[in-house]
Formats: sequence, structure tokens, C-alpha cells
Amino acid sequence: MQQSMVDALFRNFLGNAPDWYKKTIIAFLIINPLLFQLSPYMAGWALVLEFIFTLAMALKCYPLQPGGLLVIEAVFIGMTSPEHIKHEVVVNIEVLLLLIFMVAGIYFMKDLLLFLFTKLLIRLRSKVALALAFTLSSALLSAFLDALTVIAVIISVATGFYSIYHKVASGKDYHHEHDHTADESMPVPSREDLEGFRSFLRNLMMHAAIGTALGGVTTMVGEPQNLIIADKAGWNFVEFLMRMSPITLPVLIGGLLTTVFLEKFKLFSYGAQLPDTVRTILSDYSHYVDQQRTKKDTAKLYIQSLIAVWLVVGLAFHLSAVGLIGLSVIVLATAFCGVVDEHQIGKAFEEALPFTSLLCVFFAVVAVIIDQGLFTPVIEWVLTFEGKTQLVMFYLANGLLSMVSDNVFVGSVYITEVSAALKHGHITRDQFDMLAVAINTGTNLPSVATPNGQAAFLFLLTSALAPLLRLSYGRMVYMALPYTVVLTLIGLAATYFGLLEMTDWLYHMEWISHHSPTEVPHD
Repeated sequence: MQQSMVDALFRNFLGNAPDWYKKTIIAFLIINPLLFQLSPYMAGWALVLEFIFTLAMALKCYPLQPGGLLVIEAVFIGMTSPEHIKHEVVVNIEVLLLLIFMVAGIYFMKDLLLFLFTKLLIRLRSKVALALAFTLSSALLSAFLDALTVIAVIISVATGFYSIYHKVASGKDYHHEHDHTADESMPVPSREDLEGFRSFLRNLMMHAAIGTALGGVTTMVGEPQNLIIADKAGWNFVEFLMRMSPITLPVLIGGLLTTVFLEKFKLFSYGAQLPDTVRTILSDYSHYVDQQRTKKDTAKLYIQSLIAVWLVVGLAFHLSAVGLIGLSVIVLATAFCGVVDEHQIGKAFEEALPFTSLLCVFFAVVAVIIDQGLFTPVIEWVLTFEGKTQLVMFYLANGLLSMVSDNVFVGSVYITEVSAALKHGHITRDQFDMLAVAINTGTNLPSVATPNGQAAFLFLLTSALAPLLRLSYGRMVYMALPYTVVLTLIGLAATYFGLLEMTDWLYHMEWISHHSPTEVPHD
């Protein structure tokens, strides 16, 4: 039967996505203009929920295309403007540079990373100890590096582990070309081990992702919104660390104890063990690589180690924008490791650029949120409270909004509103400092509930690794749930019962000082 043009167009639309998914997106595109005529505010919230739907269905269809169509339509019907979208992209240029250059820079250091983490995986036979090591190491790294950088490192390592096992289990030698995304060539017994290995890696990836949130909240360089808040408040690195510590320290302890508890009692899909056959293959591969390593290869490891030191120092002291430091990593790693072919360099950018495009679409949704004033009623409401209750309400309001929106956007909007309240004399400078802590912790901790709450989680969800590990939006939400509950409640309790008292103690110890009552935040 000859195919009609309408049917051909429908088949081409969003490619291999399920028909029900295609029809849902078409329904969104039809409903939004009609809803916008009735209520721009409701249409704005509808767009936000629709975009979240595309993120949730990321394994059915990459969110860039459906999300992009929704945003293009939003611009045409007047929900936002191209100028505002451009402004949001420019304001977040450091995040985009980070994605473009830092993730690519990590690609050229994968030999060192794979070497270190393979040794860790083989030598730590206790799953509890290994999970704790992944959570703690990603937390420590995220305190000095951006969380996106850290999750890019872990993704690179996990992909390396997966591809090695997949290649060997498919009957090929280490040096053979192999497509690790296709399971057809793998015998049935190996596929059973593969499922166990997938579960094992899913556990480690989620522990590491949570670790980036635990560490990212502690310092001014951990998350983009931390920098914004520190700049508004006029805090340096040490003052930011001290002011957050009444909340971040108990939360860190609670997060690490949760890791142990989940692995010990095998709850929420955790507790998966590394199959013995997989451990043997990885151990044999490590031994083989050690034997085959030449002086040239050893020199590369030394070079990459020195570059890693430069990376940590450059980011810890914020010597330049994160993305530009990433560009320097690309230049140094390729120059001193002999990677000078354009096509070899191009492979490093394949992982990050689709997500960079998606993030620009996300900034367009943020522009709609601002233009339609979707968060304004919430902000005005929480400012009506006073004292400890106000701190708690700011914490909860930031947390709830960060679950459905980007925590960078929520944090920047709230700190701007609080700055305006201080300038107009509605709050004192000490009150502003307390609210800044509540805003920072509120945006960083409860936002682990969903992948759209934190850029690092979203990057993991949309990475090439996620479909290999069967790590869907729903599974991420489910596996993050115990952490969400623990981190949110500990942060909430610390905000209400300890923040004011511990801050007074820090003043008394002269580890921080009161800012002048007339001192106002930076514009």
C-alpha cells in the first residue's frame, strides 16, 4: 500500500519515538496557543510541565527536539521574546562554556581516570565501602570543582568500565573495534551478568550524583548559584564555607549514613553486587594494561596527573571562568599527549554539545517563567513570614521550586528579591545573610528529587551512558527519593534549630564578622 504524504510526515516527525508520544507533543502544540489566549499565567505553567514531561521521557525521545518545538511556539505566541532568551543565555555563558570545554577536557584525561578508578573498583571488594568512596570522593571534588565537571568524570569512568566488559563478553580482544550499545553479539550467560553489572553501575552513578549535591552546597564554587549568592552578599570563599557549615555538615553526615544504610539493607534498588565474572574481566584488563604500558603511555599518565593538579588549583582559586580552564585542559592534554588530529579532537565534543543545546532550550523556558511571573506569588508570600519561620519557608519554597525548575534560576531569583528587600529597608543586613544561607541550601538539597532540579543530574539522564544502564527519569527519581527525604529533613531541622545559634557562635569565635548595617549587596 502506498504511503500518504500525511502518514510520511507523521513517521518522520520525532523519528522512532512512539506514536503516543508524538501525538502528545502535537496536542501540546495545539493546546498552548489556545490556553495562552485564556490565561498567559496558566499557559506558562503548562509549558513548564510539558517541558518536564519531555525530560521525563528522555529515553523515548531526546528532549531537545520536543522541548525546542514547544519553546519556538512560545516565542511566536508571545510568551517570551528572542531578546530575553539571548539575555538568559548570555547570563549563563559560564555554564555553557563549562559544558563545551570542561567536559571535552575530561575526555582527554580518561586514561588517568580509568586507571585510578579501575584500581579502586578492583581493590575495594566491599560494596558498602565502594559506594561510600564514590559518594565521598564526588562530594569532595564538587566542593572545589563544578558538579557538572565531577559527574562528567564519573560518566567517563563508568562508560569505560561498561565498554571493556561488553567487548570481552562479546568474544573480542581488548584492541578490537566494538559497538558496546548493541547486545546482539553477546551470549545469554554474559547478558545475565551484564544486567547485574548495569544495576551495580546504576548504584554507583546515583551515589556519585548525590555526592555532587552534598559537596556542591558547601562552597561558593560548587554550584553556579553559589557564586551568584556569594557575589550578592559580598562573601569570600572562607566566609561562604563557614556560613553554610551549620547546615552542610549535618547534611553531609546524614547523606553518607544514608549511602551505608541503602547498601546494607538493599533498599530502593541499591545493594547490587559486582558479578564475579565482571570483576575477573576488569581485573584481567587492568593487569593486561599494566603489562602493555609503554614509557610513552606512562608519560601520558604523568602529564594527565599534572594537568589534574592544575585543574584543581585553577578551579579552587577561581583563576578563570570554569569553561576557560577546561579549554586550557584541552590544549595541554592534547599538546603533550600527541592528539593533534582534528577528528580525534572532535570526538571529545560529541557528548556535551547535545546537552549544551538542550540547556539553551531550558534557558528559554526560564525566560517564559520570568516574563509570565510564575514564581512571583510564591516569593511575595514567603516574605510575609518572620524570624525562624521565614528561614524555613524560604528553604522550603526554594526547594519545592528547584524540584520543577533549575536551581540556578530559583537561587538567582530569590537572592535578587531578598537584595531588593534589604535595599528598601524591609529586612536587616544580618537577616539578609541568614536568608542567603536558607536560599543556597534550599536550592541545592531538595532539588536532588528530580533530574531537572540540578544540571548535573540532567546531564547524567541525557548522557549516552543512561540508556546503557537503563537509567530512566522515573528510576532516577525513585533511587534519589531516600536521599531527597533525608537531605531535605536534616537541612530543614538544621535551618530551624541550629542556624541562628551556630551563626551567633561563629560570630563569637570571630570566624565570621557582622557586615555593616548600611552595607547592601552588589547589583
